[in-house]
Amino acid sequence: MPGPFLPSPDVAAALAEGRPVVALESTIISHGLPRPRNREAAEEFEEILRSRGVVPATIAVLDGVPRIGLDADGVRRIAEEELVKASVRDLPILAARGGSGATTVAATVALAAQAGIRVFATGGLGGVHRGASETFDESADLLALASFPVAVVAAGVKSVLDVPATLERLETLGVPVVGYRTDVFPRFWLSGSDLPLDWRVETPEEVADILHAQDAGPGSAGLVVANPVPADEQWDPAEHDRFLEQAFAAAAEAGVRGKAVTPFLLGWIVRASGGVSLEVNLALARNNVRLAADIAAAYAA
Repeated sequence: MPGPFLPSPDVAAALAEGRPVVALESTIISHGLPRPRNREAAEEFEEILRSRGVVPATIAVLDGVPRIGLDADGVRRIAEEELVKASVRDLPILAARGGSGATTVAATVALAAQAGIRVFATGGLGGVHRGASETFDESADLLALASFPVAVVAAGVKSVLDVPATLERLETLGVPVVGYRTDVFPRFWLSGSDLPLDWRVETPEEVADILHAQDAGPGSAGLVVANPVPADEQWDPAEHDRFLEQAFAAAAEAGVRGKAVTPFLLGWIVRASGGVSLEVNLALARNNVRLAADIAAAYAA
């Protein structure tokens, strides 16, 4: 892994003392939410963790150095500056050039593992894109999950992706997936789906037990904790499906391809829904941060 990395004093102390720490990505702040709502969300996510006795470790690359935990100015920078979207492959380039970037799920997982952080909260995972049988377009998140021992709490994968294919790839890559109080894989903005899961857990302590069993066993894969957005906070399913199809039609008409597709679709849906999807995004992210805090506390205990 590229290095070195710089933990904040709070994160360094917590890791040295065996206290709970949860990693947070910076791309959701820099690219996933509008300003100034993004800075408010970043501060809110960190405060949720602190209120549960957990140290937040928001991760980003600033001036060539991977930062594991940000101070107030670091949070301001990821919310206000125009940062590149940095995946694992971009980390050594940013380090060599002294550049700054907001870390994706993949890069956050890699850096969290390097720092010794076992639990990470995000909104939704990347995965296999629709039409990947022709384009081979898959998120680097999948390989990172297979390569680094970090538990990722997420509300499934983004709805614009090929969700069944993503689950197949996770199985092939040896990444375990457990549903938190659910028997089906959630659909990001929606709490349910027709995709059954093999494993269900009911408590943070059960997840912590799985992590300890992984620590003692072979391999280095992470763990996906599929945590549905609460049913009373999900998007209306019929409206969700209608906007999703309209978004794909708009992308095709605009000729959007490759890695630009997902940001285009998500941005189009936010605008077309009048911000409804954004509010669900924030609800599911808060829900994931709360669960990640409880898992990290159980793991540390």
